Amino acid sequence: MPADTERKLKIGAKSPAFSLPDQDEKTVKLSDYSGSWLVLYFYPNDDTPGCTIEACDFTNGLKAFEKLDAVVVGCSPNTPESHRKFIAKYKLKVRLLSDPDHKMMEAYGAWGEKVLYGRKSMGVIRSTVIVSPDGKVAHHWAKVKAAGHADFVQAKLKELRAA
Repeated sequence: MPADTERKLKIGAKSPAFSLPDQDEKTVKLSDYSGSWLVLYFYPNDDTPGCTIEACDFTNGLKAFEKLDAVVVGCSPNTPESHRKFIAKYKLKVRLLSDPDHKMMEAYGAWGEKVLYGRKSMGVIRSTVIVSPDGKVAHHWAKVKAAGHADFVQAKLKELRAA
């Protein structure tokens, strides 16, 4: 398995293309966001404590992200039906993509070996990528903690837009 440093996406490189269903089973592509900032966050599982905190934080900060011309999209291996239940239960306002084959997550360095309580397993690595309006990787957090992360992303986005 690649080490964390090898999983890191190269800043300024073209973002990996994707085409996945969202919670409403509508196909979503990277090209749909051309001209806008895109915050892609990857999380392990709908309706679990950390993932709920992260999704709610992004939802609560959505107006601020919109003021920065940014769209926030989450991605996990869960089904569109699971995403719909998760969205309804917590009144989430973010779009959630379904990647059961892990193809998009692998391309973005969000799938790989994890160690939990000393046991190694393959799974989703909680991470986030900011994609610039021209479709390039503007910033990549290869591993994040859920609580407070949305604020860090917002601050980084402000910094990137000012540059």
